[in-house]
Amino acid sequence: MSERKPTSFDIAYRAGVSQATVSRALRDSPLVNEETRRRVQEIARELNYKVDKNARNLRSQKTRTVALLLNEDHGTGDSLINPFFLSMVASIISATADRNYDLLVSFQQFSEDWHADYEDANRADGIIFLGYGDYTTYVKKLNHLDEQDAHYITWGPVLPGQPGVSIGCDNYNGARKAVAHLLSLGRRDIAFVGGIGEGSPEFKRRYEGYCQALADAGITVNPALQIDAETSEDAGYHAALALHERGLRFDAVFGASDLIAIGAMKAVEEAGKTIPDDVAIMGFDDIPMAAYTHPPLSTVQQNTKLAGELLVDSLLKLMEGEKLESFLIPAELVIRGSCGGKR
Repeated sequence: MSERKPTSFDIAYRAGVSQATVSRALRDSPLVNEETRRRVQEIARELNYKVDKNARNLRSQKTRTVALLLNEDHGTGDSLINPFFLSMVASIISATADRNYDLLVSFQQFSEDWHADYEDANRADGIIFLGYGDYTTYVKKLNHLDEQDAHYITWGPVLPGQPGVSIGCDNYNGARKAVAHLLSLGRRDIAFVGGIGEGSPEFKRRYEGYCQALADAGITVNPALQIDAETSEDAGYHAALALHERGLRFDAVFGASDLIAIGAMKAVEEAGKTIPDDVAIMGFDDIPMAAYTHPPLSTVQQNTKLAGELLVDSLLKLMEGEKLESFLIPAELVIRGSCGGKR
């Protein structure tokens, strides 16, 4: 009777780590600290562990499964998932099914090794990412995926020099059109509510579009009318309260997301002002809730159905070895009661 060959699970047991950590340590992944890598590799030598070439070769086989990873977003409350993505998820589910692929949906935290957990573990042929929290942290993870030649695509900002392929909304021109509409209603003191730091590149592009629309109208941007806020109703509410407490005149609010704008509506009404007569409100995203606020929220609509289909088709092309460039899809204005015409 031949002696049983040691496995990575044997190493994991002796090292007191997970099997995924063993896999990473044996390929010198920087996500495993040096001490753990050394301990795992030493145990592997002691056990005379050899990588199973047949198992490795299985990784080259197609699973016909795509992984959809929804990343945590601390701005969206207890759920940590931006509701904007829900309709896009539905589109991705439909698109993968139409193309005879299965979809593995998972909620991720930034501490996890995405490639090892999905492609490298032969659970999926490629990965779609929705949401990123802080972009500066996120892009470091994407750089690591590039180093491993992973097949992945992201929904989000399209920036010079960023890793991988990304599909995103034309945030700049969408915001520019939204603010131009507010200006056409006679609004001149338009507040922008949303973070504009390096960790929020999509909001930053919306702010740049806001600034350009004001410049087009010959209006100087007032930095005091910009206030940071994460993507939540609560953040929008408190940001709009802060604007009111500054004592500055504003006759319109452009929220960097619908959730921010919806929170701002509550604060404006509590301040005794009427929407849209005293203050017009504009959001961005066109989440389902936007049509059911009182008054219904005007917004910039991102085409989530098209986005989901493009993400799936582009990922499948990448998996077949095609070279793709990142690109933007246009956004459209949806005018409702919160921007009810000239005063």
